[in-house]
Amino acid sequence: MTTLLRPLFGGALSAVVPHNLTDVSELREIPDNQEVFAHPHTDQSLIVELLEYQGQVADQHAARYHFEDIAGSNEAREPGAFEVGDVVALPKAEMSLSECSSAWVLKGTQCVSKFNEEARNTVNVHLGLFRLPQFSTDVLITFNDPQSISPDSSSASAAETHGQPWTEEDFRRTLLSLTLHNPGLFG
Repeated sequence: MTTLLRPLFGGALSAVVPHNLTDVSELREIPDNQEVFAHPHTDQSLIVELLEYQGQVADQHAARYHFEDIAGSNEAREPGAFEVGDVVALPKAEMSLSECSSAWVLKGTQCVSKFNEEARNTVNVHLGLFRLPQFSTDVLITFNDPQSISPDSSSASAAETHGQPWTEEDFRRTLLSLTLHNPGLFG
């Protein structure tokens, strides 16, 4: 798949992303702490977020903390609505973001609805967490990859389109290429 180096947050960060993405900020308002991209032919999304550093959470548990926070925001709170799979450290030697104290990758599943619909979709959630305590920031990159879309979901029509989907390798490339250009981004 063709990729491109994408400036993030006005060029303060950058990462290699798949070339076939839609910048969601061109379609609707996005919070200032997020960059949100959607696949043009599937219901996949890629989100880069700047979050408050969670100093009370040990590094090895921080990815799960953020995953569970996302599950709560997605109203995937009931038993069985989310599941955490693997949580592994991302080797610093492989990363471009040398400023992080540690980085973690989590793979999990959430059963969520879009736009407060009744219909629930099963989504594989791939989460990359970069911890930057010196900037009081956790940088979170989330790749949402729907696996099962309810026929009653507003996402059902996107699921029927047969575009080339993004892969876990595309997500890993984005994680490993994340680069900080301007620490002023963090205040």
